[in-house]
Amino acid sequence: MHPKLKNKQFLLMHMKKGLFFGLIAAVAMLASCNKQVPRPDELYCTPNPLVKVGDKVEAELTGTFPEKKFAKKGVLTVTPVLKFDGKEVLGQPVTYVGEKAKENGKTVNYKKGGTYSQKCSFDFEPGMRKSELYLRFEARDNKKTYEVPDYKVADGVLVTDMLAEAQDVPTAATPNKFQRIIQETMEADIKFLIQRADLRSSETKSDAVKALQNAIKDANDNERKAINRLEVAGYASPDGGLELNEKLAQNRQKAAQDFLKKDLKKKKINAEIESEITAEDWAGFQKAMENSNMRDKDLVLRVLSMYSDPEEREAQIKNLSAVYGTIAEEILPALRRSRLILTTDLIGKSDDEIRELAKNDPAKLSADELLYAATLTEDKAEQMRLFGKCAELYNDYRAWNSMGELYFEGNNIPEALRCYERALAIQPNDPDVHYNAGLAYLAANDLAKAEEHLGKAAGTKGNLNAALGTLYTAKGDYAAAKKAYGNEATNNAAVQQILDGDYAAASKTLAAVKEPNATTAYLKAVVGARTNDKAAVLDNLKSAFAQDADLKARAADDIEFAKFAEDEAFKALLK
Repeated sequence: MHPKLKNKQFLLMHMKKGLFFGLIAAVAMLASCNKQVPRPDELYCTPNPLVKVGDKVEAELTGTFPEKKFAKKGVLTVTPVLKFDGKEVLGQPVTYVGEKAKENGKTVNYKKGGTYSQKCSFDFEPGMRKSELYLRFEARDNKKTYEVPDYKVADGVLVTDMLAEAQDVPTAATPNKFQRIIQETMEADIKFLIQRADLRSSETKSDAVKALQNAIKDANDNERKAINRLEVAGYASPDGGLELNEKLAQNRQKAAQDFLKKDLKKKKINAEIESEITAEDWAGFQKAMENSNMRDKDLVLRVLSMYSDPEEREAQIKNLSAVYGTIAEEILPALRRSRLILTTDLIGKSDDEIRELAKNDPAKLSADELLYAATLTEDKAEQMRLFGKCAELYNDYRAWNSMGELYFEGNNIPEALRCYERALAIQPNDPDVHYNAGLAYLAANDLAKAEEHLGKAAGTKGNLNAALGTLYTAKGDYAAAKKAYGNEATNNAAVQQILDGDYAAASKTLAAVKEPNATTAYLKAVVGARTNDKAAVLDNLKSAFAQDADLKARAADDIEFAKFAEDEAFKALLK
């Protein structure tokens, strides 16, 4: 090889390696012009690039002071300066002083030199994504001040944590309780005399029996109603022998059923009657005792709990001579009965009827019907109208919550918060609304409010663990975020894994996301950048931009892709 060509290659090989140390040498040359101007060498910034953690951007700066360079009366103040968007943010300065300096500061030995170390912290601002961190020096020796240029130590701020978005977590709906068919049950008792099963007119003409007969006719005649079930149950009180009681219960059931059949036939109502008997009504007896005001009822109830055999129960209760007379007079007569039971289906409006009324006369719909009407359309504007009408007519907290969900989905966070707060004013303890409000405050970057509401969301139908994981990520508590996410396969969980440097886990998580979107692809590109996989970067950014062109602007300023900034294929994607 020609000697000149060989020398040229050697220079090119070492040009990049010498760039950083060349900058250090330039600073050292300034120092050599006047040996009394102290300045640290071998400056390093950790991390580089800078990283947003929570709402802070922090770094640790280190360097060395060479031997016999720091003047004994010298004073050096070092101030970190973050420059972005044409402005500067200053960090906390640190002062180093020579052995004989009068000012306060960290002392540097003239002969031995020393180490320089400093931490800096800045409150994050969005413009810091594209920024540069400099050190600014103020150097004095006695009364003489030396000018020293700002020295750059880091480029840009990684804000990958901001890809963990509240909108990646599904909201919790407060569903309507609309039922097409609602069942109602009505009962009436026909009582009998002791050891008798014949009907008495005073019982068959009671108000309760008449009301049930009318309800049967109404359910048969009304097109919005239907008879679901008719039942006649016969009972006997638990006193007396089992054989006698079984016969009494059967006869009482039959007598009541014949009475009801005759009434149905007269009114031309075709309905089947189901039958049931209870020979010894211990359940009714216990309930009647519990509801009574008898002085010794606890004693009787204790007997019921101690003995399960019917005959033994009866014998023990009869032994309570002080109270048995009251039982026979006040409790047992009500258990000698037949019970008529009607179950009616109330048939609600059809979907077409609900749509028509929702469009033209929503006031004729109940709150649940209006909320249900919103599920019959995919039109978000129409859904918002229906929720708004429900809130107007009924001030229903579910309507406010549903409007909040729509605003949140549309990224109108202020309006979402307004709706959630209105819902909580009506229903202060609803966990689903607290959960949704927590997500909205998280989207608004009000982490204190987000944590307050999520703390009240226990029992929500939403994914509280995913919401808490996103909150912890935003706060910079990645250990807590990892624990909260568990095995979640979501974009936000992958962000936490990327921030932890677990790129294999992040890749696995992103591959398992159920409904991958532009952010999923963008995060795959970030993983590719951090693992030096150029093809993964380009392929996934292409996919991300196809789904969301706004991500081009982010990628252009994203320090994650700094090493690809001059790559022609990368630059072509950004056009």
